Amino acid sequence: MALDPRSLVQKAEKTLQSAGGGFSFFGGGKEDKYQSAADLYQQAANAFKLERLSKEAGGAFEKAAAIHRDRLNEPDDAANLMIDAFKVYRKESPLDAVRCIESAIKQYTSKGNFRRAASHKENQGEVYEVEIGDRKKALECYDTAAQWYEGDNASALANKLWLKVADIAALEGDYYRAIENYDRIAESSLGNNLMRYSVKEYFFKSGICALATKDIISTRRNLDRYREKDPSFAGTRECQLLVDLVDAVEAGNQEAFTDKLYAFDQMSRLDKWKTELLVRIKNHIEEADNEFS
Repeated sequence: MALDPRSLVQKAEKTLQSAGGGFSFFGGGKEDKYQSAADLYQQAANAFKLERLSKEAGGAFEKAAAIHRDRLNEPDDAANLMIDAFKVYRKESPLDAVRCIESAIKQYTSKGNFRRAASHKENQGEVYEVEIGDRKKALECYDTAAQWYEGDNASALANKLWLKVADIAALEGDYYRAIENYDRIAESSLGNNLMRYSVKEYFFKSGICALATKDIISTRRNLDRYREKDPSFAGTRECQLLVDLVDAVEAGNQEAFTDKLYAFDQMSRLDKWKTELLVRIKNHIEEADNEFS
């Protein structure tokens, strides 16, 4: 028979009160009571989970964590319980989730455990991006996690997040930051046979971002740099499309821009990210036409 989580919470509260009240002749008595109260809160949290009561489960995990942190001087155990709270809060109470995981991250970084902190910072970023819909905060989480991974020589994990940073930065209109990160990933991938096949994608995205800056001269210069770093890029459809789009933008020819995109899309479907950026660039051509009409 499943334990009643509410009864467990009441028992935990009474145990906690008794631990804080009066003098104990038994040296370990008070500490044992604090430990027992924490255990009861943790049991209650798991019982709430079985009943799919996420908010209540998270609250019980937090109370257990507070006892470990403030009464038992066990900050590592407290951090682990805050991660448990994060997991149950994630879907229904995402703001509580990011608050809890931030507490755990601070503990891990204070101990120098940056690899573990990076993993949780990445999870925090995902909640900001997906559950909360705050791309800017997600970007900063991914950026911080990538730096920590890189500092721990986990290049593949870092690159995965530098790519997310670049994608979000571009969507937020920070094109130069996006270009910097795409170029960083491409550079590290050129010397890796397993990753080399992805280089044209990174150059393609970087080129789109360069076009979005409205700086045609720099965009052409970037294309020359991509072809120099990876001569095989010159023969790709992605490179040819970028060349054609630069020409269309420079000529202010929206029809040519649209035709080239349509032809490319018939062969290789453009994903949502590329479509959004390319629509912005196309609109720049419209705006330029309107300025001179």
